[in-house]
Amino acid sequence: MTPTAVRAEGLVKTFGDHRALDSVDLEIPTGQVLGLLGPNGAGKTTTVRILTTLLKPDAGRAFVAGHDVLAEPQAVRRSIGLSGQYAAVDENLTGYENLYMVARLYGMSRADSAARACELIDRFRLREAADRPSKTYSGGMRRRLDLAGALVAAPAVVVLDEPTTGLDPRGRLDTWSVIGELVADGTTVLLTTQYLEEADQLANTIAVIDRGRVIASGTADQLKTQVGGERLELVVQDPADLPVVTRVLGDVGSGAPEPHEQLRKVVVAVDTGPKALVEALRRLDVEGVAVHDVALHRPTLDDVFLGLTGRRTEEQEDRP
Repeated sequence: MTPTAVRAEGLVKTFGDHRALDSVDLEIPTGQVLGLLGPNGAGKTTTVRILTTLLKPDAGRAFVAGHDVLAEPQAVRRSIGLSGQYAAVDENLTGYENLYMVARLYGMSRADSAARACELIDRFRLREAADRPSKTYSGGMRRRLDLAGALVAAPAVVVLDEPTTGLDPRGRLDTWSVIGELVADGTTVLLTTQYLEEADQLANTIAVIDRGRVIASGTADQLKTQVGGERLELVVQDPADLPVVTRVLGDVGSGAPEPHEQLRKVVVAVDTGPKALVEALRRLDVEGVAVHDVALHRPTLDDVFLGLTGRRTEEQEDRP
């Protein structure tokens, strides 16, 4: 294993007049998770397809587990496991048969394939459903089976392309748990996602991609620091007090207050955190304003993305 498990340098890919990737650079240290964050159409899946040898870049180069994706595609394929947005399982086979088949396709003996399938069935908590056709599985179970299939050959690098798309909250938490186990075992993970909370929870580092470019990268805390400050939120009992609250928060905040009349709430960015909160409450008490609720929040990754791009990750674009 190399200290850097995945490295991409200046990746460019165009489809007709559409430039899907525009000089993308990425690096993932061995045994860590990189979260590739961005909206639909940003270039996440195109990046994944290049790193997994499914697509050739027009320019740039990339290395996975020390192998050049263009010069050594077979070596790259032997080093990776891939789980896409949709579970790639044969619905007519049982969970066990799916994993056994994948192991045989990797060239394992019958005995080793059976042993590996049983091991993964237990690891991914599928024992009770192992002999049922996978078409009877829930979405979360199908996702776990798909992830198990990606790990049959114990790859050094696992690529997860929006692995929790379409899952309910329980299925998403189950998938997060599986990813945590992978990292604990020393596996390197490239995770693409639209879900900010997912990147915040799982990734050691995050790269924000938009319109084919990496526009920011770092840890979640580093990216949040770029936004600056915290956000003070005050909810009042009487909507008639909102002008007073807006004026007071304008004095203690570091930006323009944002009143939300229907929610009876005013939000403002603050640099001094708790001090601004205390001062705001003192002034509102003098003004006789009854405060219903108060909160002080650190910036979220959604704030980061909004600040960097002027839109939120769930906003989609019409792309070729």
